[in-house]
Amino acid sequence: MKTGNGKRSRPDFSQERKRGIFGLCGSTVANTSKLSILDLQEIFDQLIRGLKDTTLLEYIAVFAGIASVYYSRIENILVYPVGLINTIIYVYLSFKFHLLGEASVNFYYTVMSIYGWLLWTKKDKEKHPVIHISVSDKRWWVYQLLFFVFFYVLIFFSLSYLKKVFAPGAIPWADAFASATAFTGMWLMTKKKVESWYWWIATNIASIPLYFVKGLVFTSFYYMVLLVMAIFGLIEWRKRTLSNQQQI
Repeated sequence: MKTGNGKRSRPDFSQERKRGIFGLCGSTVANTSKLSILDLQEIFDQLIRGLKDTTLLEYIAVFAGIASVYYSRIENILVYPVGLINTIIYVYLSFKFHLLGEASVNFYYTVMSIYGWLLWTKKDKEKHPVIHISVSDKRWWVYQLLFFVFFYVLIFFSLSYLKKVFAPGAIPWADAFASATAFTGMWLMTKKKVESWYWWIATNIASIPLYFVKGLVFTSFYYMVLLVMAIFGLIEWRKRTLSNQQQI
């Protein structure tokens, strides 16, 4: 689609997609009495239109994100510098499309990537890594659940207020869930906890429809790829944990 000055603009499918996807969730859509399901052809058409209007910046962010997840799966320190490219770009894109919770997540990612980068490079006197992949005990499970609940409540009420004042297009409950699970997953990733992948899986599942309704179709597809990679990451880290336990 072109504007009057000849420049391409991203078509706004947000209302149409909300009816087709978030309408299934009931109360999150303004007119829940008229729920509709997009047929496969309509979804495919929207995907093609969205891909055509995807910016170079979004492509760079997507491929940097995929590379970052790959590096995290194989426990490579490059997960953090490559991830910084992804997170900084998505801070900008999230603000632009009123995904305020996701903007806060990516800002948090940026800070935690620097922290994780420093933490993963720490070595003991024998030059061995200080942090190893491990499984959470009961105490750590309580910590991460409390961590998730705290951020979900904080982000949900913050977005509910901002929706009325600044961002009418925000979807507080979905954005808060995707954000809080991501906060938890990133924190656990810096500690090399296997359970970080469970939280990443939850984040990816929530983010697929969240970005789709906002017109960021390529990013929605990106989260589908991340979902598959997160499942393989979970399998890989569990294998490494068992291998480490056998060596002890």
